[in-house]
Amino acid sequence: MSLLERLGKTKEHAIKEVEQQKPEDWRQPADKSSVPRSPQGRDGDMQGVYSRVEAPKQHHHTQMASAFAGRRTAVVELDQIQELRLAIHRRIVDEMTVTEQMLLAQGESAREQIKALISSYFEKEMANNSYSLSRAERLSLVDDICDEMLGLGPLEPLLKDPTITEIMVNGPKDVFVEREGKLLLSDTRFSDDAHLMSIIERILAPLGRRVDESSPLVDARLSDGSRVNIIIPPLSLVGPVVTIRKFSKKALGVEDLVRFGTLDENMAAFLEACVKARLNILVSGGTGSGKTTTLNVLSSFIPATERIVTIEDAAELRLQQRHVVTLEARPANIEGTGAVTIRDLVRNALRMRPDRIIVGEVRTGEALDMLQAMNTGHDGSLTTAHANSPRDVLSRLETMTLMAGMELPVRAVRTQVSSAIDLILQQSRIKDGSRKITHITEVQGMEGDTIILQDLFRYVQDYIDDNGKSVGHFESTGLQPAFMDKFRMNGVELPYNMFGGTGKGGRK
Repeated sequence: MSLLERLGKTKEHAIKEVEQQKPEDWRQPADKSSVPRSPQGRDGDMQGVYSRVEAPKQHHHTQMASAFAGRRTAVVELDQIQELRLAIHRRIVDEMTVTEQMLLAQGESAREQIKALISSYFEKEMANNSYSLSRAERLSLVDDICDEMLGLGPLEPLLKDPTITEIMVNGPKDVFVEREGKLLLSDTRFSDDAHLMSIIERILAPLGRRVDESSPLVDARLSDGSRVNIIIPPLSLVGPVVTIRKFSKKALGVEDLVRFGTLDENMAAFLEACVKARLNILVSGGTGSGKTTTLNVLSSFIPATERIVTIEDAAELRLQQRHVVTLEARPANIEGTGAVTIRDLVRNALRMRPDRIIVGEVRTGEALDMLQAMNTGHDGSLTTAHANSPRDVLSRLETMTLMAGMELPVRAVRTQVSSAIDLILQQSRIKDGSRKITHITEVQGMEGDTIILQDLFRYVQDYIDDNGKSVGHFESTGLQPAFMDKFRMNGVELPYNMFGGTGKGGRK
């Protein structure tokens, strides 16, 4: 990648933007007295960086400098910062030597030296002009330019913020984030569509993926495993749209889910026993309900002595065991050939001597192959699917099985489903942003043409408190599952009183 491409703009484009933007007296010191200073420091509380969605932006020209990178303490004119950035970019393009270009080519491994180099160009620009910036603002601007050259530009501070779980870029000017389950409007923004597209190309280049007018949508992942969805015009009418689902740097365990109130200790012990007893488990829920996180936690219960094959569209699962084979589907190339689907990978996995097969999500005809694998000796398989309730997910499985292109009677499909799936975990995102496992449901079998379900555990919401938080409790229905013999066959013991009462987990 050339230097100009790293900077995200052509030289002519950068010069044109600087010359077109000529606000009056922009070199004069900004009047900071009329605007309250943000209370957060560089490593301090990030709360002040974002404004709630309900409060619309009042104007575009005067915003917190944290809007530019998510970490400043002073208030300056955002357009001035943008122009200063472009001026420094132009100076770097014009004056950088071959030796300095070689240093830049080293990337993140030479980040500190590159920051020092950018600082030298910054000081040259400041010496020739009367910009009024504090030391903290100068350091932040150097970091911003370094992120632009080495990383993902304005997205870097958001990616580094551990409190943010999702980033939603709706065109170059509107960037939303999710923090603690709430959608917030960030002041971060891109210069224009071309700037945003350069960041998109930087995301896709290492993966060999592409996005253009002939293929305007793509799924990808970042180096840390975060999932990325990109859709561009003409399908998007607001400009390029990027959605990044971040994952915790630290793999969450079942203790974390109990602490978050996703389930209680009794349910956690039961699920651990179910995985060790090689039950086939389906995790169901809506978008953003935490299905993949729960699937990761369930996989942590698999003994390290077993061979695990994971199959996903974009690799997201992070298993802790050593004997894991990770397979990832591949889209068609530019000629429209070479696609490898989830269904192809499921069929191939059956020949790889797996003890467990984990499918990140079933969406279409691969459901039939997954059900057949569960019914032909591959016990203990795990997968997820989108649905609103345990009953709904069975209907979806029927539909997805028929999408395989085989004309099967509905009763035959339901028989396959009822004999393959042992347990359904229904996960939901509550109105306050928290995630709860609302049902742990046993699939008991067929009665006539109907699949019989039985709830073993459930979450009961009592009320919403004054702070908008859901207050409720987990409870056992008191019914024992019909697959108790599988626990005995696999040497798994359950506490005597596990199904003995309600309200076991207390209020959450």
